[in-house]
Amino acid sequence: QLQLVESGGGLVQPGGSLRLSCAASGFTAGDYNIGWFRQAPGKEREGVSCIRASGGYTNYADSVKGRFTISRDNAKNTVYLQMNSLKPEDTAVYYCAADRYAYGLGPGYLYWGQGTQVTVSS
Repeated sequence: QLQLVESGGGLVQPGGSLRLSCAASGFTAGDYNIGWFRQAPGKEREGVSCIRASGGYTNYADSVKGRFTISRDNAKNTVYLQMNSLKPEDTAVYYCAADRYAYGLGPGYLYWGQGTQVTVSS
C-alpha cells in the first residue's frame, strides 16, 4: 500500500526554522516526482516546491524562493522541506504528494499525505 506521511510541523516564532519530512512507504520515492503543497484556512491549496525523480531538478513558488529548500534522501525513502526565515503567512497545513509523471506546483499528483500543521506566530 503506497503511503506518504508528513511530520515535523509545529509552532515556531517568525524568523525561525522547521524541517518537514515526507516519509514514503510501499514504493520507492526516488522513482517519483514529489511536491510540497500548503493550504491556509480559507485559501486554496498552493504548490510550494517540487523535486524530480531523476536529475534532482527543483522548483519553488516565488513566495518561498530563497527561504525553503527541498531535498531527498533515497536511502531513507524520504523527502524534506527545510523552511527558514518563516513568516506568519507561511502558516498552513503542509502536504506532500507523489506521482510518477506529474511534476510542478499544480495539484495533478496522484498520491497525497494527510498533512502536518505549521504555525508561525509570536
